[in-house]
Amino acid sequence: MEYLIGIQGPDYVLVAADTVAASSIVQMKHDHDKMFKMSEKILLLCVGEAGDTVQFAEYIQKNVQLYKMRNGYELSPTAAANFTRRNLADYLRSRTPYHVNLLLAGYDDHEGPALYYMDYLAALAKAPFAAHGYGAFLTLSILDRYYKPSKWSLWRRNFSYGIHEVDNIPLPKAMS
Repeated sequence: MEYLIGIQGPDYVLVAADTVAASSIVQMKHDHDKMFKMSEKILLLCVGEAGDTVQFAEYIQKNVQLYKMRNGYELSPTAAANFTRRNLADYLRSRTPYHVNLLLAGYDDHEGPALYYMDYLAALAKAPFAAHGYGAFLTLSILDRYYKPSKWSLWRRNFSYGIHEVDNIPLPKAMS
């Protein structure tokens, strides 16, 4: 039920996440934020076990902010992705592993936009598009077939239309 998607363009990274917090087939809440602002130019999207996602994302977020305070400059998206991967790998080998899947999106003035895919086993890959969750099975096959970086004006128009349509979908009323 949880879903993250990220697509890298020529000068930006577009990311989206659902807002459902679920346990098995039960939807616990509909306004759960899965995006964490790491710095001015880096965003972390996190899905997985309920307690693990918030705790791990906030731990990484605070350490990236601490790095900026100590050194006077922010980490690049590449450095933040490698720092996150290293921490996830260290916790994987401990008694308390975090079961989280991540997308890290960012923009660097020298390297440009970057999108990183990371799973709960701490496998890290830079990708032009990425997705996590059940929707990823369909999304990745479509993007693998039709993703062409040269067609960004068409992509941008279709995404804005799709986002407008999703915003207009009414949520079902809770039964009392």
